[in-house]
Amino acid sequence: MDSIDYYEQVGADSFRRYKTGESMPFSQREYLSSDYLFSVDLSPHAEKYIYLRACTSEALLLPLSIGTSTAVFRADKYKDIFWGMYIGLMLAMLLYNCFVYITTKDNNYLYYILYVLTVVITQITISGYGSQLLWPRSLLVARYSALLNPAIVGIAAIEFIRHFLNTKMQLPKTDKLLNLFIALYAISAILVFAGRYSIALNIIDVIAALLSLVMLATGVVMSRRGYRPAVFFLVAWIVFLIGVFIFVFKNFGILPYNNFTVYTMPVGSALEVILLSFALADKINMLKKEVEVSQAKELTALQENERIIQEQNVLLEGKVNERTVELKLSNDGLNKALVELKNAQAQLVESEKMASLGLLTAGIAHEINNPINFVTSQIKPLGRDVQMLMETITGMDKIMEEGTSVTGIQRQAEEYRNDIDLDYLKMEISQLLNGIGEGAHRTAKIVKGLRIFSSLDENDLKKANINEGLDATLAITGNLLDKSITLEKKYAKLPLAECYPGNVNQVFLNIITNAIYAIRKKFGNTTGGLLTITTHPEDGNILIKIADNGTGMDERTKNRLFEPFFTTKDVGEGTGLGLSIAFNIMNSHNGKIEVHSEIGMGTEFIIKLPIIHK
Repeated sequence: MDSIDYYEQVGADSFRRYKTGESMPFSQREYLSSDYLFSVDLSPHAEKYIYLRACTSEALLLPLSIGTSTAVFRADKYKDIFWGMYIGLMLAMLLYNCFVYITTKDNNYLYYILYVLTVVITQITISGYGSQLLWPRSLLVARYSALLNPAIVGIAAIEFIRHFLNTKMQLPKTDKLLNLFIALYAISAILVFAGRYSIALNIIDVIAALLSLVMLATGVVMSRRGYRPAVFFLVAWIVFLIGVFIFVFKNFGILPYNNFTVYTMPVGSALEVILLSFALADKINMLKKEVEVSQAKELTALQENERIIQEQNVLLEGKVNERTVELKLSNDGLNKALVELKNAQAQLVESEKMASLGLLTAGIAHEINNPINFVTSQIKPLGRDVQMLMETITGMDKIMEEGTSVTGIQRQAEEYRNDIDLDYLKMEISQLLNGIGEGAHRTAKIVKGLRIFSSLDENDLKKANINEGLDATLAITGNLLDKSITLEKKYAKLPLAECYPGNVNQVFLNIITNAIYAIRKKFGNTTGGLLTITTHPEDGNILIKIADNGTGMDERTKNRLFEPFFTTKDVGEGTGLGLSIAFNIMNSHNGKIEVHSEIGMGTEFIIKLPIIHK
């Protein structure tokens, strides 16, 4: 009841009024009971007028009874006992099946639990205990619970039957019809919130009637197909429907209002819950048996496979012995081929080293030849000038021996001075000596660079100055660098690096010569070529960047750059081992070589050399 107004006549023209119902808080009731109780002060054999005004959103049903306080409270106590037993039984089934769900992880139990929970809440609401036990202070929930619970129970029941009987696979048309019922229940819930209670209740009544028939038909069909859990479901649903019909007939006055008609529906719902629990257990047993049968079949198949494998092993063992002899012979041949391959590889590496040595020798010869030629060309005029001085000194010695007077000596010396042009001769000798010294200095510098580059103790790990190694490499490749190629050096102050200097210098030589080749390929002998070498420390490493503005390379070439024997040079210009050797040298130093290149724009090699060799 939404509201009940109780009027009791207490005088000729006066009445005592009391208001209660779902629209009032439960704590404000005269008696804290799930029923609506009113005290009537009535003497024996007396008459009194009592008026009731009742308002409800549902069908109006007013079963009235009058009795002494003892009789009324006794009946109320018995009602509490009954509903306590019912709720206890339902909660016990709920908790038990929650435990089973946690153990089995079967979703059928999850939908069963949700269905039982909605049934319990609905029964508590219908019996009047909702406002007393669940929402005593929430008038909004009390208002909507009786209207919404039937829709919620219907949706929960549909979802349970869909998963329990697997209607999506077994009865697809029925499954679609059940989805339609869910949509109609949702519409009725929306109408409740919109205040269209009468329409919503009519829709719910129609859906409930149709759904009951569909569920019965579904249970019958699945039972006839031999699905044993459907039998339990059918019995449980029939028991529940009997209770529902008796309850409904009582509401319409077809059956009398008594304890039997009042309590038939909760008893039926309790029996339904128990039978459905049996149905779920039976389904689990069926699945268990199916698994056991499947495992037995699988075991039989495994045993058959084992027998076949044993027979095949006997055959395979003989074939393996034959193949073992063949493989041994083949292995001997492969070992011989491997030795020959290693010898060929060593020869190729030596060939690459000899090629580098040839380039080195040509560079050294070219670089040393210039200062040596300069020195050689200066020696002859210097000897001539020295000879003139010696002859002058010898002539002066003779004049001194002849005892010539001082005036004569001075005159003769002045003549010699003019003859040999002494001032010019001194200047020329000074220039010649400076030129010879410069040539000797350049020769010494080249030899020093050669010594640093070669690092004859390359088998020993040592600390080396990377900037010096780059300068030494540039010194011996000076014949490849002329005025048409601009060299930019951007050296930072570097810590000494633990490495094998000779091997590292070999990496510099191979990359720099390739860079010069790419520049020549693009520019020829014209100007415009640029070779940039940058060094700087970074995160425990030394970064050496060697960049050119030569031809560049495409992605395919870049991916194969460090493969042995791969080269883009013409036949006779390269072996294809230079960068492969450089890559292996950097791997042995736990370093890296990265390449950035773009066709027509140039290439940049980034060498990352650890400062401390690990």
